[in-house]
Amino acid sequence: MTALHTNPLFARLADAENVLVAGAGGGFDVYAGLPIALSLLHQGKRVHLANLSFSALAGLPLDAWVAPDVAAITPDTAPHQAYFPERTLARWLKLHGYPSTVHAFPQLGVQPLRAAYRTLVERLGIDAVVLVDGGTDILMRGDEAGLGTPEEDLASVAALAALDDVVERLVVSVGFGVDAYHGVSHALVLENIAALDREGAYLGAFSIPRATREGALYLDAVAHAQHQTPDHPSIVNGSIAAAVRGDFGDVRFTERTRNSELFVNPLMSLCFVFDLPGLAARCLYLDRIEDTHLIRQVSSRIAEFRDGIATRPARRIPH
Repeated sequence: MTALHTNPLFARLADAENVLVAGAGGGFDVYAGLPIALSLLHQGKRVHLANLSFSALAGLPLDAWVAPDVAAITPDTAPHQAYFPERTLARWLKLHGYPSTVHAFPQLGVQPLRAAYRTLVERLGIDAVVLVDGGTDILMRGDEAGLGTPEEDLASVAALAALDDVVERLVVSVGFGVDAYHGVSHALVLENIAALDREGAYLGAFSIPRATREGALYLDAVAHAQHQTPDHPSIVNGSIAAAVRGDFGDVRFTERTRNSELFVNPLMSLCFVFDLPGLAARCLYLDRIEDTHLIRQVSSRIAEFRDGIATRPARRIPH
């Protein structure tokens, strides 16, 4: 039990010395974990970054691979590729004087992704992992009316759920409301959080204030990424950054959202923290994706599971 005045995430990581902060769902997810990673660095801890990647990793030279399915991305990696969030982040880190390697995993099924995580954990001496999702679909247990895009998120959860040698494994969800555009009912998200709380797996929440050093650096990193990737900026991190700035409502920060009405609000800057094994235990289909090797197998297993159940209907938040 922790004291009320302590942060739930950093209280759990107080004794950790070597922390891996990893993006769960691909794309720019690792950016959603940047405020946490920076805070840990500023506390004097060794911090490493990783991301399940949507980048074209197959074309990387052999010397970029530190182990099977684990690439070390630096500011100079694949300069010809326009879309490369891990390299963009590495460049921003170097610009600000931080360690500038971001590890990347290909889109994989659970078995090879677990092996890749295990290799990285052993190679770096990791004693704590913080898995970060930009959005809330990582909190879907499988019987909701809409799951969003859970394949990569839950493959990551399943991969880490079996790594019992890592003492602390946590999940952070930031960007509450973003996944409404992928069919997620956030009333059901709140219902799931309440159930996780009853089971002791919900550890609390905290915000990313723009007045903090880490909040200001996060805003700078997102702006840098939007400038470096103008044709495909992150809608999730753009929304979170807008919320951190104090913007509200239908905020325009990219042409990618021109046909949608956004609802940027202060809840998007909240980091909801969970015990990863506890979260994994509530997923109704995790056993079905356990033996997968390809991400498309994860997708098909989830679809097969959903074909055989009655789903909880979407609900509206009444206030």
